[in-house]
Amino acid sequence: MINIRDFTEADLEQVLDLHVSVMKHAGVYKGDGPWDDDLKDIKNAYLYNNGVFLIGEADGKIVAMGAFKKSDNGLAEIKRMRVIPELQGKGYGRLMFIMLEKRAIQMGYRGFHLETSELQLAAQKLYLKCGFEEVGRCVIDGYNCILYEKMFI
Repeated sequence: MINIRDFTEADLEQVLDLHVSVMKHAGVYKGDGPWDDDLKDIKNAYLYNNGVFLIGEADGKIVAMGAFKKSDNGLAEIKRMRVIPELQGKGYGRLMFIMLEKRAIQMGYRGFHLETSELQLAAQKLYLKCGFEEVGRCVIDGYNCILYEKMFI
């Protein structure tokens, strides 16, 4: 079982390691670059942007994370949903999403939107299980991506 809690500055190194590990496993890691600047400044990118960054911890180790930040039209953008590969498919991503959704509703958001690459099959399965609907496709940084949206009732 994992404990889900808010991000603290002390988590940063493990957060970056988790991100790299999961992205490499999915075959979409592009190396360090400006596309990861939000992870280097979580406070400004998320916490000070009407958002949330949550950590999933098991046995003192960060094994999952997820975040959202303010977007347009009363929506929040889901970002950085990650679960270590050996724990994927065990419900931790869904639990993380449920916690994010509760926080977003409390903060007055109308719904979520996100994008994920076509290569990230586990992420696609998670988003569909959580009630997202595909609303489009595009290319981002050379990757074919699927756009998803979920409105809160």
